[in-house]
Order: sequence, then C-alpha cells, then structure tokens
Amino acid sequence: MTDSWDSLKVLSDSTRLRLLALLLKEELSVAELQEILGMGQSRISSQLALLRQAGFVTDRRDGKKAFYSLRQLPAKQFALLQAACESVADLPESSEDRANLERTLHKRSQHSEQYFNLIAGKLGKNYCPGRTWEALGHLALRLVPAITVADLGAGEGLVSQLLARRAEKVWCIDNSPKMVEVGTELAKKNGLANLTYKLGDIEQVPLADKSVDLAILSQALHHASRPQTAVDEALRILKPGGQLLVLDLKEHSFEKAHELYGDIWLGFKESVLHAFLKKSGFQKIEITTVAREEQEPFFETLLASGVKPAK
Repeated sequence: MTDSWDSLKVLSDSTRLRLLALLLKEELSVAELQEILGMGQSRISSQLALLRQAGFVTDRRDGKKAFYSLRQLPAKQFALLQAACESVADLPESSEDRANLERTLHKRSQHSEQYFNLIAGKLGKNYCPGRTWEALGHLALRLVPAITVADLGAGEGLVSQLLARRAEKVWCIDNSPKMVEVGTELAKKNGLANLTYKLGDIEQVPLADKSVDLAILSQALHHASRPQTAVDEALRILKPGGQLLVLDLKEHSFEKAHELYGDIWLGFKESVLHAFLKKSGFQKIEITTVAREEQEPFFETLLASGVKPAK
C-alpha cells in the first residue's frame, strides 16, 4: 500500500498506531506485544494481520513464536507513520507503552545474562549446542598471528585463551559480569597479559572504531536481540581489510534451546547470515557448514566470513 488516503485510514486506529510505534523501535513477538499493551492475543493478532495486509509490517517464524517488524516503507508512507506516532507520543498510553517496552527488552537480556552467570566456570564442561572442537578447529585454522582480535560474546573466552598465545592483543567482550570475572582469572592464571576481558554488549561493543584486525562472533549471534546490529558493530571496530568470522548454529526447530541455553534465535539460515554481512557492508562473504552433530536434535554449525572494504 502506498496510497496516502489508505495509509491514513490504517493509522487512524489507536491500537494499530500503538503497535506501529512499538515496531518502529524493535522487532517484537506477539507474546511481547501482549505484555506491553496489556491486550488479548486475538485482538493484537487481528490488528497485526491488517497491518501486514496493508504492507506496514512483516512477520517471521522462529519455532512456534511469531515476530513482527516494520517493513521498509516508501518515503511518503514512512513520513506519515512518523508524524502519526509523534502526534501521540505525549499521551499517557504512549508513555506507558515505551516504559513497558523497556522492561520487556530488559527481561530479554536478563534471561540470557542469568543463564551465562549460572554456567560461568562450567562452560567447557557442560554441553552447549554447536560448541564442538571440530567447529572451533575450523575457526582457529583461519587465524593469523600477530594481530589484534576481538572475541565478541566471548563467555569465558575458550577460543581467545588459545589465540592469545600467538596474537598481539585479544579483547574478550561479554555482557555477563561473572563470565568476565572467571575469564580474567583464567587469563591471569595462564599468564596471558595480552588477553583483556571487558564487560559489554555485542550490540554496543566498548572498543574504538577501526581498532582490531579480526572480529569473532562464536556461538554468540543467536543470543543477540538484534543480530544485524551486532554484525554492524563488528564492521565498525574492524580496520579496513579486517575480517569477521561468525560461528553459529544453522536454523533448527529445537524449541527447548530458548530455556535450556538462553537462546533468543533458533539458529540462522545461510541466506540470513549472508544478508546480515552484506547489509553491513562486508565483502568476500563465504558461508560453510562445518559441523553436524550425530545426536538429537542434530545441530549443525555454520562458519561465515566477510572482509571489511579497504576504503
């Protein structure tokens, strides 16, 4: 839909406008929208169906969950939407929606953080989907010595503990205070003075622009609320000509991963990973399946790589 009159009709409904104002800020599941707006599923689902039919939103399935996000709209239609949202921004309902959205997003990150705080110190001993030595070995084979490395979403930094023995400098970034504490102690115990742990989020990396030669996202991207933002951040901190390596699960249907492992995403299709890197601006993108587990639920692991343009 691009006709302004039709767009105005869609935006005239208060529930639809509140939904769009939220989706302007974040991709959300139906359950999350229910919690934020305090409305029943049938009401929200019917309005989302109308918005999808009108071309305002798109949806995707992740296991049994349905997530909705704003479509890339024509300029005139997007301007109408922004103006409509701004016109009601000061209303009590809008303020309450924003506060509820903030709490919902905090719960997302808290769930993941609680899981990693719980397993800190045990990560190398317990089962973790996709974290096989076969897969990690493929990643390690692509590494070059005497470079600066950022291990994003590093956990205890099992990969970085190996890299630091040859690399010039290794930064481990993780949003779990306990993981940072455990990793720092491991680095000290192993005498790795060039290995530094920093508390931070992979969607807002606490490193300077163009400061590393290699960025690694090893089984971290499926824990990100915004995977595209995490890939964008990797591009930002890489020097021109630097490389990104992404080791992550191929899309699967093992729903229990949400609860068992704190996963936000049930892996990714090869095409989706490729799109993330391409949209960020990476070149020479390659994606390969590097491991297939022989036991249920038969997780597969993808290795994606891309190079930041030299200019």
